[in-house]
Parts: sequence; structure tokens; C-alpha cells
Amino acid sequence: MLRRYGQLNVVLLAAGDALALLAAWMLAYWARFGLEFIPVARGYPPIGTYLIVLPFVLAAWLLAARLTHLYNHRAGLKSAEEIMRLTYAMAWTVLFLIALTFFYRGVSYSRLAVVYFMILGPVLLFLARRVAWSAIRRLRRRGVDMRRILVAGVSPLAQRTAERLEAYRYLGFQVIGHLSEEDPPPPQAGGRPVLGGIGEAKAVAEREGAVEVYVALPAERREAQKRLLDDLADSSVDLRVVPDLLDHMRLNAGIEELEGLPVILLSQTPLLGWSRVGKRAMDAALAGLAVLVLSPVLLLVAALVKLSSPGPVFYKQERMGLDGVRFTMYKFRSMRQDAERETGAVWARPDDDRRTWLGAFLRRTSLDELPQLFNVIRGEMSLVGPRPERPVFVDQFRRKVPGYMLRHKMKSGMTGWAQVNGWRGDTSIEKRIECDLYYIEHWSLGLDLKILWLTIWKGFVGRNAY
Repeated sequence: MLRRYGQLNVVLLAAGDALALLAAWMLAYWARFGLEFIPVARGYPPIGTYLIVLPFVLAAWLLAARLTHLYNHRAGLKSAEEIMRLTYAMAWTVLFLIALTFFYRGVSYSRLAVVYFMILGPVLLFLARRVAWSAIRRLRRRGVDMRRILVAGVSPLAQRTAERLEAYRYLGFQVIGHLSEEDPPPPQAGGRPVLGGIGEAKAVAEREGAVEVYVALPAERREAQKRLLDDLADSSVDLRVVPDLLDHMRLNAGIEELEGLPVILLSQTPLLGWSRVGKRAMDAALAGLAVLVLSPVLLLVAALVKLSSPGPVFYKQERMGLDGVRFTMYKFRSMRQDAERETGAVWARPDDDRRTWLGAFLRRTSLDELPQLFNVIRGEMSLVGPRPERPVFVDQFRRKVPGYMLRHKMKSGMTGWAQVNGWRGDTSIEKRIECDLYYIEHWSLGLDLKILWLTIWKGFVGRNAY
């Protein structure tokens, strides 16, 4: 485990985690029996009975960290993901402690103290890790516990690989140079020295004290890659292969393992596991609340639509959502009942004579979109996401705009990053796709809340809503 992550990282992070857990356990005892927010009915247990449990707390944490792979992330974790994993590990730790205290009847431990421990633990763990990471960065800058790395290749792929590694120098990555597949080899690649040809890999690795070799050769150099891997097969260096697929990688690309078989993911939705559950729960809760709060407005607009012109209150339209699945989207009707009888599917335009007198106001204020709250409650849409498009327009845009279909890796939304940045209605498709893909790549519940706030703050009126 140490070798996979980096010895310095594991030692300092584990030490910080241990101190945070000890502090959380003792603070939980103090909060329960010292502050006594809730009166203690059975007397005050001596602190020694809680100190005895500390070794078991640490043992439970190590087991939980093993189950959640908390120390196995060679490339580090983003703050949000680190918080999530710390919370998972903390939950497992508490479950192990509950099981231990259940079977051990010698002492009755306060359940409220355990609750305090579960609340304080993730907070103190995260703060301790901020301190640990700061110390790790300082030590790395001084060259402590660095892993000397050779990059086999001088192509743009190899140079990009070296740049990525150097960006994570604080994790212990030190690129000492390149091995060239070209003959004669260039003196440098991306400002880094070329230390020899790929046929000299073993000798160069031994001479330079390299402990890892990243093989980043173009696809057409497959035979050279095979010879290189054969030459280094009996070497002590760690071998890592970077596939020549960077141009094909899109959203949330990565690698997963299927019974020992590595599978390269070129694109995937970010809504996996708890992320999917969290977004759905937030959508259902906020959309249900919005329907309750806005019910007078919904009823008033429905009555006005019915009185303003002949036809149904709601306009139903087929749209394309997550994974290209089609669904029926609801809006308040804002145009004549036969609006597309002669023109077919077309974009709305300024001063569109197909609108009713009420419809112009509804579209300008986006009130016609409110029935989509029911699409959200039904799970067909989300509050935040790329706006769903009609299939006929999807067929047009996918032929003209590269990467257009990637927007369907996320559930469609009532509002989105493109909309709060002014790209709504009949505006640049390219800019809207750029915003949609940015949103999907950087998605988090926090970003969703930010977009909802910006939607409310900036108002629902838009110059391109007509």
C-alpha cells in the first residue's frame, strides 16, 4: 500500500488522521459530559473508560480505511471526493465501534457521545489533512521522498504525460527526462532532457536511478513499445503505459478493472453511485417544495391560458434527455394551437406572430417553463442540467457540432450553466455546448446550488426568451 501511494503521503496523512480521531473521540466525551447539552441521567463515567477505547478506535479506522481504499489513491483526491471518502470511512468506523461496544457489556458507552464523534470526526479529519498536505508540499519542494520517473517517448503524447506528472510534483513525481523513439534523438522534449533512445531504457534507468518508466509512444510505434516492454521485463522499475487515446477521451475519462481486465473509459456520466442518489434527492425535494410554494401561480397561469385562447392549457413536446432517451416535456401553452401546422419544427423568433397575447409575456418571463417541475418530480428531468432539445434539432446539431451528443451524458435540466451565462434561446449552439460540457465535467451538488441561485438572482427574464 505504501508503494502504491507514496510513503511520505501515507505516513503524514495516517498520522494526521490518528490525531484527528483521538481529538474527535475526546471532544465527543467532553461535549457529552462536560457541556451536557442534554442532562446526564446515569451519572458521569470516568474518562479512563473512554481512553481505553482509543486503540480500538484506531484499529476500526484502519479497517474502515482499508475497505474504502482511503490511502490507495496515487494521484490524490479532489477535496469533495476526499470529504466523501472520509465520511464513508468514518461511518464504517462507527459501525465497528457500535459492534464492539454491543458485545462488550462491561461498560455502557453513551450513544450521544458516539453521535458527536461521528459528526466531529469528518470535520477534524479534513482539517488535519489540509495541514498534512501543506507539510507534504513543503517537503516535496525540498526533494524529500521523490520518485524519479523516465518518460519513454518525445511525441506530443509523451510531453503531455510529463507535464501532467510535473503538475503533481507534490505527490512525489519527478520527471528526470525522456527516452526518444526517434533516430537521431532530439536533445530535448518539452524543455526536458532526452537521456537516450528507447533501446537504452534499461541502462538509462539504472544510470539515472529511475524507479518508474511511463511508456507514452504513439499508436504507430507499437512494435517499438513491445520491444521496450520486453527489455524492461526483468528490470526493477515500475512500468506504466499511457495509451494513445487522448484525442478520443471526452467526459470523465478513466480506467476501471473488470475481473483483472483493465477497461479504458473514454466518456461516462458523472452521476454514479451516491452522486446520482444525491442529485435525485435534491431534485425531488426542491421541485416538490417549489410546486407547493408556487401552486397559486400555477393555478393562476393555467386559468389565464385557458381564457386567453382556444386550446389546451399545457403544451406537450417530445424532447431528448439522458442517454438519448425521449420523453414528453410540459410547458404552459404560449402559441396558437396550430402554430407549426404550416412551418413544421422551427425556432421561435422575436415578434413571433404565432404567440398568443399572454404567451409573449409567459415566454419572456419563463413562466411557461414552470410545468417542467412535474417532469423533475417524475425523474425525467433535473432542476439543473443541459436544456433538452427536440429530436429533429438534435439530428441537425449532432452533424454540425463536434461532441454535441455528450451533453446527453447528464439528465436534462430546467436551467443550466449555459442559461445563467446568457446562452439560451436562439443563440450560438457552440457556446451552449461549451457551457454544457463544462458543467458536466465539473458537476457537483455545490455547482447545482450555485446555478439555481444565479437563476433566481439574475431573474427569469431573458433577452433571448421569445
